[in-house]
Amino acid sequence: MSALYAVGKFAISPMSRLLWRPKISGLDNVPATGPAILASNHQSVIDSVLMGAFMPRNVYFLAKDEYFVAPGVKGTVMRNVMYGLNQIPVDRSGGRASLMALDAALPVLRAGHVLGIFPEGTRSPDGRLYRGRPGVAKLALDAPAPIIPIGIMNTEKIQPIGASVPRLGPTVEVRVGEPLDLSQWQGGEVDSRGLRELTLKLMNAIQQLTGQEYVARYAPKRPDQIAAANGHNGTAAPAD
Repeated sequence: MSALYAVGKFAISPMSRLLWRPKISGLDNVPATGPAILASNHQSVIDSVLMGAFMPRNVYFLAKDEYFVAPGVKGTVMRNVMYGLNQIPVDRSGGRASLMALDAALPVLRAGHVLGIFPEGTRSPDGRLYRGRPGVAKLALDAPAPIIPIGIMNTEKIQPIGASVPRLGPTVEVRVGEPLDLSQWQGGEVDSRGLRELTLKLMNAIQQLTGQEYVARYAPKRPDQIAAANGHNGTAAPAD
């Protein structure tokens, strides 16, 4: 654990418990050792912060590579902070770069660490659970690593899309489900249909934890993501 991550977890975990009185269940489903993927629904920018604060192990997350390449002293500081907080730089500007982005997490999993990820690829715009992207399933099979579904509730009330400051009051609930049985897809090449089947299994498990209405299509891009896409010559906007 880096010193910065340790300090952050030491400070954020008790503060979060004080401010939002979280109800946490199923932590024993997170393996004590070895690689694992924590796959959660995504309703607020603070989801990754809370997941990292409450999990018994250090959690790595994917982050846009723009945070790692800024020039000058400010860029150096930001880059060191991001690495210190277990953030993995990925190019999510679109095209083939987006397709290959999750490969950046393979070394982390193969080193026996825990990866936190949001299969929807972006925050839900309306509280519903949207179709998951198959990259998570491919990553789990390539590593290989177990997938543990996570359900996080009420964070959209704490910091909804567009809000810059978290609100006080709402109680957060984090439910950690049992690892998915991946045996059906292991031991050979898995085609796109198999990845879609595994992804649907994952999203069904998350839906059972959260009770959200499921939408069988990808979450629509928000206006800020569309603007970012225009800034990348028409390629897909980076996900949250």
